[in-house]
This record gives sequence, structure tokens and C-alpha cells, in this order.
Amino acid sequence: MAQSLAPTEFRTAAERIETQIAKVIVGQRDVVRHTLVALLAGGHLLLEGVPGLGKTMLVRALGAVLQLTFTRVQFTPDLMPADIIGTDILELTDTGDRRFRFRQGPVFTHLLLADEVNRATPKTQSALLEAMQERQVTVGGVTYPLPRPFLVLATQNPIELEGTYPLPEAQLDRFLFKVNVAYPSAEELASILDRTTGALQPPVAPVIDQETVLSMQALAREVPVATSVRDYAARITVATQPDGELAPEQVRRYVRYGASPRGAQALLLGAKVTALLAGRFNVAGEDVRAVAGAALRHRLILTYEAEASGVTTAALIASVLDVVPAP
Repeated sequence: MAQSLAPTEFRTAAERIETQIAKVIVGQRDVVRHTLVALLAGGHLLLEGVPGLGKTMLVRALGAVLQLTFTRVQFTPDLMPADIIGTDILELTDTGDRRFRFRQGPVFTHLLLADEVNRATPKTQSALLEAMQERQVTVGGVTYPLPRPFLVLATQNPIELEGTYPLPEAQLDRFLFKVNVAYPSAEELASILDRTTGALQPPVAPVIDQETVLSMQALAREVPVATSVRDYAARITVATQPDGELAPEQVRRYVRYGASPRGAQALLLGAKVTALLAGRFNVAGEDVRAVAGAALRHRLILTYEAEASGVTTAALIASVLDVVPAP
């Protein structure tokens, strides 16, 4: 049972986490904040960016700061589902009998770093579906629960890069947030060079443990949401659907499929954590807007016309926020 936590303790712990991560991650404040929000909301995170931007380093630092078990899996085209979730192996007992024993895969951890997840085949990517949604895996008809908390922190390269596969829509929808990692500025790059080309790397110190993480996740779900704010999140979600009554003209023209109910859940859960990080124990419309891009950008499936015209999900989400009145 997770210990009870006060909102002020929540904010203090979150600030300590961000302070430690800033020792190894230069800039990228929005990326770090959205990563922390996803973690404390109990959701999975997809980080997209070209190689070398510190995505893997961010996840490693997070595991060290939180004192959680951490496993990294490098996704490649020849990776098989059993390499992730585990498999039954035949072994001899002391009496000479043969029996099957389940050998756990790397998914049995608190933080699973799925590195370059879109370099594996869709069959292997789909092996994570049950684990991400139900926090369990089933092998040979037997179900095995995963540790708590369990979070998939996946990195992927832009789909335009060679050797990548698009993630299945069902898997994309299971990520609470998708965060785009941009190139650093010249100033930030200079700071990165100072830190990474010297003799010593700044270490991160653990600041909270597993029980505190569970307590923070539990507190986030207890944050009250006014009916007007709840309805605001619902209207935003409906407005991303091309046949929705609230959809703006750009959505009707350029979106094939809009956000599912998981999109609305991501908006509210992310908004609850954002409110706590701001020192409030109530959710405002601005909290919903703050996480709208990360919660919805991977849930909009665009038409071919949108891709040919260069229309982005960011522009479409902005048009939705423009037409849906905030409470």
C-alpha cells in the first residue's frame, strides 16, 4: 500500500527530480516536464527524434533518480516477441523429470526503455500491447503480473529514416504522450560539449523510491476536476474526429481518424499532474491545453491530402483549441 502524500510534498519531490535530471540533460525543459508528467500520471511515453539528442540518456537518468529497476531493449528487425516478454523453457528436475519453466523477459521491470522501437517489425512491436494496457503478459495460457509501477518509455526515429516501420495504431494509442525531441540551440550545444567531452560526467543522485512514485501516482488521480473542465477535455477530443459535431473545417478535411477515449483520458490525467506541479489541487482549462499537443499528436491519423499539403498534427490541434471554448 502506497503511503499518503500531501500536494506540497508532491511538488517538492517533482522539483527534486527535475533538478537531478538537469544535471545530465541540457535544455529540453518541455521534454523533461512531459516525461515527468507521463510518469506521474502512470502512462507510457513515446519520444521521437533523430539519433543523438539524449533520449536514451534522459530515460536512464530517470531510472537512477527514482531508484526503480530499469531495463533497456534495443529494438532491431530480428527481435522476436519472446525476446521481450519471455518464454517457457524445458528443463530437467533433480529427479530426472522434464518440466516447463517460464523465463522472464526484460519486460519484467519498472522502467522499460524500448530503444528505437520502430526498427522492429510490427509483430514484435505488438508483443507490448498486453503489457502496456493491462500491466501483465500471458505466455502458454498463464498470466504473469508485471511490477508496479510499470512504464514503457520508448524512443523512435522519424519514420522518414531508413530501416523504420510505422507503429501499429493500437500501440500508438497506448502511449499517454508522444513528445518530439528537437535539436539543441547553439548555446545548449556548447554546454553539452562542456559536459560530455571532459574527464568527469556529472552524476545524478536518487531522490525518491518506488513507494513514493506509487504515492505520487495515487495522489494525481485524486485531484478533483470540475464538470466544466471535464467537458472541455471531452469536447477537444470530439473536435479531433472528422465526423464529430465540433470538428473544425481543417479536421474534417485532413484527418482520417481522430483521438479515441484514451485521448480524453490522457488529457485529464496529464492535466491533473500539471495542476499539482503548479501547486494547485484542482484542474484548470490551462492545464488541459498545456498537455493537449503531447496527448493528441500521435492519435490523429491524417489523410494523404494532409501529407501531400504538409499539414501537421500540431496545426490541426491548434485549430481544435481555437474553436473549442475554454471553461
